[in-house]
Amino acid sequence: MFAVCYCLHRNQVIEMFDHAYQNYMDHAYPADELMPLTCRGRVRGLEPSRGDVDDALGKFSLTLIDTLDTLVLLNKTTEFEAAVRRVLSDVRLDNDIVVSVFETNIRVLGGLLGGHSMAVMLKEGGQNMQWYQDELLHMAKDLGLRLLPAFNTSSGLPYPRVNLKYGVRGPETRTGTETDTCTACAGTIILEFAALSRFTGDPVFEAHARRALDFLWEKRQRNSNLVGTTINIHSGEWVRRDSGVGAGIDSYYEYLLKAYILLGDDLFLQRFNIHYASIMKYISQPPLLLDVHIHKPLLPARTWMDSLLAFFPGLQVLKGDIRPAIETHEMLYQVTKKHNFLPEAFTTDFRVHWAQHPLRPEFAESTYFLYKATGDPYYLEAGRTILDNLNRFARVPCGFAAMKDVRTGSHEDRMDSFFLAEMFKYLFLLFAEAEDLPFDVEDYVFTTEAHLLPLSLSTTPHSSLISSNRTSEEELDDSNFDWTCPNTRLLFPDPAFPRNLREPIRSAVDKSCPRPAPYREPGMGRPPLRAQDFMANNPEHLELLRRMGVSLIHLKDGRVQLVQHATQAVSAVAAEDGVRFMQEMMELSSQQQKEQLPPRAIQIVSHPFFGRVVLTAGPAQFGTDLSKSSTGVRGFVAVAEPYSGCSEITNAEYIQGHIALLQRGQCMFAEKARHIQKAGAIGGIVIDDNEGSSSDTAPLFQMAGDGRNTDDVTLPLLFLFHKEGNILLEALKEYREVEVLLSDKARDRGVSSTPCMCVDVQEAEEDCTTEATTPVPSEPSGQQPTSKVELEESASEEVSPLQEEVSPGDTDSSSQSVDELLADWREDLEAFQQMEKDEL
Repeated sequence: MFAVCYCLHRNQVIEMFDHAYQNYMDHAYPADELMPLTCRGRVRGLEPSRGDVDDALGKFSLTLIDTLDTLVLLNKTTEFEAAVRRVLSDVRLDNDIVVSVFETNIRVLGGLLGGHSMAVMLKEGGQNMQWYQDELLHMAKDLGLRLLPAFNTSSGLPYPRVNLKYGVRGPETRTGTETDTCTACAGTIILEFAALSRFTGDPVFEAHARRALDFLWEKRQRNSNLVGTTINIHSGEWVRRDSGVGAGIDSYYEYLLKAYILLGDDLFLQRFNIHYASIMKYISQPPLLLDVHIHKPLLPARTWMDSLLAFFPGLQVLKGDIRPAIETHEMLYQVTKKHNFLPEAFTTDFRVHWAQHPLRPEFAESTYFLYKATGDPYYLEAGRTILDNLNRFARVPCGFAAMKDVRTGSHEDRMDSFFLAEMFKYLFLLFAEAEDLPFDVEDYVFTTEAHLLPLSLSTTPHSSLISSNRTSEEELDDSNFDWTCPNTRLLFPDPAFPRNLREPIRSAVDKSCPRPAPYREPGMGRPPLRAQDFMANNPEHLELLRRMGVSLIHLKDGRVQLVQHATQAVSAVAAEDGVRFMQEMMELSSQQQKEQLPPRAIQIVSHPFFGRVVLTAGPAQFGTDLSKSSTGVRGFVAVAEPYSGCSEITNAEYIQGHIALLQRGQCMFAEKARHIQKAGAIGGIVIDDNEGSSSDTAPLFQMAGDGRNTDDVTLPLLFLFHKEGNILLEALKEYREVEVLLSDKARDRGVSSTPCMCVDVQEAEEDCTTEATTPVPSEPSGQQPTSKVELEESASEEVSPLQEEVSPGDTDSSSQSVDELLADWREDLEAFQQMEKDEL
């Protein structure tokens, strides 16, 4: 039964891939990525900037290139051949655009090389790609030459960004002034560049990648043998001295081991083993992996973990260290079951720290490698959980949408290329049998983007000039070598042994709420400043923070953020006081979060959405408390007239029994609620009037009252930013009748399971999350903090709530009719679509 069941899961993976890939091709190509909520392509420069995230986009059809070798692995050779022809005919690499060297290397160069490897393999099979003449390899070399100017530094470490047309020097490049890069950014080059050198016979690429790795190795901290997170590319000084296996460092370690596997150079294995021994000594606290300081590796650098470290159990499998891999994976699996997905960051007691989840594949990657190593069907169940959650919570009509907040189930208009490049590869391999695969994956190594490079490259002739510089201290030391991976049947002769490793971890995660009191060493006394006494406007308190290595940052939205760097403290004792102060502050923040309302969810439940689209909404401090409602409030939406809701509703017969849509501005939130309640509405949604605003870039806030008693407001009122509000308006424009559910968190989407599902989906465990990044009050904690509460509606004037008046006779653009509003919106949308076509 199990064999049949999981065989059907393999077919489900293929169906899900088709849904994602076809929607990209239908709605987004030739754009770099799909925006699955609005069913269009993401074109850089035409969408609001997302900061560094957009550096992966280069107007080179990123998702298509990143997906090439996935098509072959999933036996879609016809689609692969068509995709290669599209890449050769449509993609240009000489765009005047600044891109990330790291992302372009792993996604685009890696995608071209993986596609080339597959094309050669198929051609040699004699059935497909008989016309292929290394065209993808020629494109890869062209791209490699465009990345090379970034390596023109005295250290050999690359600049973090490069202009594809102009390089890094000169005013037209718009880059080249950066001084810092992350360790992973500089240390995740060797696989792609070495493969390019050996495919083409040009040693220059591998030489530059080896030089960068040599420099990072030389700059490691010699006592701890750890590397920091950020380094100065000119001086080699560590800018950030915290060290872990997650974001900023992760793939540096991965590429040292895989460079040995691909290239056969023992030096890479020796360096990896030295680093690995330090990781297990200082960073690994099974099942946790916690960042430390490279100069004081016994001192923790933070009390939370990021989701990128989920790759590490898979790397431990390649290393042959199975026991800690099982333990850490089990911890990650239990966190996944608690929140449906791995939050972007979570605390040591497994609460949400950063609530986003951009459909990262690292947990699926480790699940596959552990199943491959152990053959334990438990990991097939873990893979089934991933499939179920993707379909239940992330699947939307136009693809799969990233999670904006795992607590509410709200979505982000984003489907990154790595979702197609990695997620479906690992899930397919997890459930596939050997006869399902078109080639033997043992003949290839996976890059960090899961692109496939042939191990035969290790025997390709290459210049002796590109060998790494071996210092005298690096003569091969056999004590640092594990030459083979151990046989897991010999390691674990008792089938129950892995289960015995997992049980204590499962119990630890289940019992993680509430958070235990912070540990205090005997004799250390109390810190000089208690978190509950701290005031951000007290100069004496700020001086105490400085002495403890704690810095205070005022954010643009009025919140205050605290960051602790123990190395900046005046003494070791002060640094430890700072650590305890930060622990107390996190505890205090958790308590304050319980008093503040969490985000709410607006779920579109009517055809054709059926609950798959969820929008993050801000709550109100008055009206119905949705957290106390088991069903939420469900109804069809209608646009109120006037749209501002600041006077008596003129279309009350239309609003009655509906959820009213309103525009922010001109009057208080509570006044809007009273007007639509009088008109018979069952709920209200206020849409921001600040064009372009989005929950992607701005924090949600609670809608405050109007300075008087609001007990008369009995309906729920929620707030949407402009971007999320437009998604709702677009749905209303196209489908006329749109039904939504207002609730504290998204309900089950109601997506029926595919026929191949053999086990009923278990309900998610009760969420026990508390975000540990709440704002610090500027007054003692006994007073209510207001830094996250919006007191006025009007963004143009600072007006006391009691002084703000709007005459019913006032008219402006926000009072226009529904038809006029939607007509203007339609014109804007058409103009935007035309801009996309012109740009492409």
